[in-house]
Amino acid sequence: MFYAIIQSLIAMLLRIARHLPYIPDMNNELAPGIARTRSYVTTLEMRARQLKADVFSTPAMIGLMERTCVDLTEPYLDDDEQTVGIHVDVRHIAPTKIGQSVTVTAELLEVKDNKLRYVVSATNDQGVKIGDGTHRRAVIDAKRFNGDS
Repeated sequence: MFYAIIQSLIAMLLRIARHLPYIPDMNNELAPGIARTRSYVTTLEMRARQLKADVFSTPAMIGLMERTCVDLTEPYLDDDEQTVGIHVDVRHIAPTKIGQSVTVTAELLEVKDNKLRYVVSATNDQGVKIGDGTHRRAVIDAKRFNGDS
C-alpha cells in the first residue's frame, strides 16, 4: 500500500514537472553517442592555489569538462534554450603542470526528459589520463528561467 502511494506521488510530481514553464521539449537530434574533444592550455588562473607548485586544480579541470559538455550540446539547442549543470561526479587522478595542454573528451550517454548525462575524461599533453567521471546537465528555456516572458 505504501509503495503504491509513493509511486502515485512520484507520477504526479513528474506530470507537474513536465509543465514547468522553463523546462522545454527536447530537440530530437540531441541523442546519445554524440561526442566532442577539445584541447585547452592550462594557465595560472587554473592553478591549485593551496599548493606551492604551479599545478592544475581539480575545480579548473571540472570547469573544462563542463565547458566541453556545453560546447557539445549547444549546436543541438533551440535559440532560447541553454543547459545548466546539475551534477558532477569526477575524480582527479594525476597532476598536470600549469602551461601543459589538457584534452577533454565528452560523450552524451543519456537523454531523459530534459536531463542529459555525459561521460567525461581528461588527458594531459604527455598522454597521462588525469581525470574521468560523469556530468549531468538540464536543458532549460533561458527566457522563462530568467523570468523574461
